[in-house]
Amino acid sequence: MSASKPPLPAAPTQQTDGSAIRDTVTGSERQILRQIWRQPGISRVELTQHSDLAQQSIHRLVDGLCARGIVAMGPPVPGTGRGKPSPTLRLNGAHAYTVGISVNVNVIDICVMDQSGRILAERAMPRDRGMEEELGRIRAVIATLGAELNLDESRLFGIGLSIAGYHVGGTQMNAALPLHDWSLIELGPLMSARFSKPVWVNNGGNTAALAENMMGIGNHVRTFAYLSFNYGFGGGLIHDGELLTGGFGNAGEFGGMFDETDRPLRPALQLLVEHLAGYGVEIPSITYLRERFDPNWPGVREWIEKVQPAHIRMVNAIIAVINPQAIVYGGQIPPALAQMLIDGIRIFSEARYGVAAPRPKFIISQLGGTASAIGAAMVPLKEGFY
Repeated sequence: MSASKPPLPAAPTQQTDGSAIRDTVTGSERQILRQIWRQPGISRVELTQHSDLAQQSIHRLVDGLCARGIVAMGPPVPGTGRGKPSPTLRLNGAHAYTVGISVNVNVIDICVMDQSGRILAERAMPRDRGMEEELGRIRAVIATLGAELNLDESRLFGIGLSIAGYHVGGTQMNAALPLHDWSLIELGPLMSARFSKPVWVNNGGNTAALAENMMGIGNHVRTFAYLSFNYGFGGGLIHDGELLTGGFGNAGEFGGMFDETDRPLRPALQLLVEHLAGYGVEIPSITYLRERFDPNWPGVREWIEKVQPAHIRMVNAIIAVINPQAIVYGGQIPPALAQMLIDGIRIFSEARYGVAAPRPKFIISQLGGTASAIGAAMVPLKEGFY
């Protein structure tokens, strides 16, 4: 590592339970960094308008963050008032980077992200082997990307791992049968030992919701539900700008709303693949489904009609219990298929005295099918800095 580079803040040698790390920056520094994340190029004087900190405190904290290489000062914005123009501020992406790994039934997505949230690289690899062999392949891909991007490995702050499954305790996840060898084991210590870096473990719905919050509609909406359509079906919740995980880490597991009667009727993409096979449409993977989806395939509209009643009940339950400003359709669902589901939604609540309760907007995510990997890469940044 070059002597001119400031050292990284202290980080844990091993992250085993997904809990927040709060000693990388102070609470006041975190407040400033969040604002710069939301508004790159904000001037130092403008920070006072978005914070309860005194101007002198902001100047001192910004100077400290710049000295540590976390924030970079830019040229001032001219014509912003009397006196000396205030410098603009940006996050220094070169200060650190993270890696996000999303393990789904058919594919493993890998995302490399710098500290400013810029995606440096993404890779997808088929998930068709045992966990041990796949971990070796993941490590090789990360090393290749690091070499291609000329990254200093000492700048790797941490790794986020997301699994398509629900949390059962510690860093143990319980995933679908094709991911049985990733299930019911402590993934945090295993991954941390393998990569010699801190590792945060979450379910894929939570990390996808976090990505949407930090890089998508979260810039405009404070409370929303994220529906994650993958091999199975889950999701995540953002409440007042923060990821809501619940008492056991599984808030937003919307698949749990379906009983044994409705479970075959939930909008899980693997069920669509099986349904289309009965119409002679062969879909080799969920990735293929997203990339090649045709709403005119035989059987698509029949499947929509089949799952729509359960889907509508779920949406109305979310509205009644969570009262979100928006419901986001994400995961690996093809946008055209998401729109077909949205078009058939019926809201149960009725207007009273001619006035209806506010209804959420239904939005198709623009982050693409790798949102869970993007969010996994963001988890170490969120826990360490934002």
